[in-house]
Amino acid sequence: MKMDKLSDLKHLFVTVFLANFALNVIPPAITDITVGALCPSQDECSLAIYLSGFQQAILGLGSMMMLPLLGHLSDIYGRKALLTVPIAASIIPSVILAIGRSTNYFYVYYAVKTFTGMVSDSGIECLSIAYAAANISEEKRVSAIGFVAGIGSAASLLGTMAARFLSTAQIFLIAAISSMVATIYMRIFVKETSGSIDSEPLNQPILIDNGEECSQSKSVSQSFKEVLPLKDIFCLLKSSVTLSLATVVAFLNGLGEGGQQTPYLYFLKARLQYNKDNFAVLMLIGYTGAAIGQLFLMPRLAPITGEEAILSLSCIAGFISMLIVSIAWAVWVPYVANLLPIIAFLTRPALQSIVSKQVGPNEQGIAQGCIAGISSFGNILSPLIYTPLTDLFLSEKAPFNYPGFNLFCVGLAWLIALIPSMMIQFGTKNSRLKIRDGGRTLDA
Repeated sequence: MKMDKLSDLKHLFVTVFLANFALNVIPPAITDITVGALCPSQDECSLAIYLSGFQQAILGLGSMMMLPLLGHLSDIYGRKALLTVPIAASIIPSVILAIGRSTNYFYVYYAVKTFTGMVSDSGIECLSIAYAAANISEEKRVSAIGFVAGIGSAASLLGTMAARFLSTAQIFLIAAISSMVATIYMRIFVKETSGSIDSEPLNQPILIDNGEECSQSKSVSQSFKEVLPLKDIFCLLKSSVTLSLATVVAFLNGLGEGGQQTPYLYFLKARLQYNKDNFAVLMLIGYTGAAIGQLFLMPRLAPITGEEAILSLSCIAGFISMLIVSIAWAVWVPYVANLLPIIAFLTRPALQSIVSKQVGPNEQGIAQGCIAGISSFGNILSPLIYTPLTDLFLSEKAPFNYPGFNLFCVGLAWLIALIPSMMIQFGTKNSRLKIRDGGRTLDA
């Protein structure tokens, strides 16, 4: 049953806020803790860069495999049941660093975070978007997705502000409590969604009895009991040109977002001597712009320009932001560049909205999971590319004097993503106003 108003999703919004607050109160402090545990009394630490890059790659690999599976299972057993997994998993790492932050505690945190982050870091957003997309009509879906993303950014903003004023020990204690409250609140108040298949033609899933290329001659009950076949994922992503192009954009966006994590932070620490407070201010500016863009700008622009135009503009903004930071000559320059996320942070929700309109409500989980998984694959490759570049161009062995060259390369990912984003022709000819019957496409 469709929800008529965004207010019907209020309990989901509260859950998203609490869960994202817990995740994002930590990053401003984690760089200093990592360097302090591995290289005490040093501003530059190659071991910290490579360990963080390795963790990022493993998290990306794990997310790439887990998110489509989580999304598929949420289509079957319900969004609420599966959303419990990533939120509850995020509690454990915070508890560890709340207890202690010595080298031994850090390594325990590092190992646990590497496993739990596979489902928690992107799984909360993925399943929340799937929940909203499956329960809101197509006309209001872009607003719902924008609100989920915007509330996540607002939570990140408040988490970053809190990190600015809390002690390191308090940061991890608050993060653990917030995750626990999010889990309990979600279990009590968020309504479960049914995994049953709707009888409406436009809601029929692509993956059931859809030609030779997809799963054949399987009853719904049989498919529920099976692990999602890899060929069904490819079948879904190839079901329309729009989905195929969205896959390319998702990969390149993941590549760029990965470069904005470890390489970006360590560049600022080594080049401009950023500390916890500087990182907090930087993230504060970025998340403020992101929240404004996702909560207010996107719902108003999308009906006028379409999600594909927003996607292209956000790719351009991402490139310009990285270009400016790559030539930063003073502490305040990254602050100015971080104003651009008011547009740049619209990439993911615009992409999610486009994808959500290509599938029925009973496939929102797998569709969002696949796109998130592809983005995570970009995160796998990102540290393999950008971590050596960061270490090289911050050292005396750099082939030429451009310490921020690695960030320029990060921006190139969004510049290349601009090409497929401009090729996406989103409208009735590619939307679910067309249904598939026995492998043929018929006008509804």
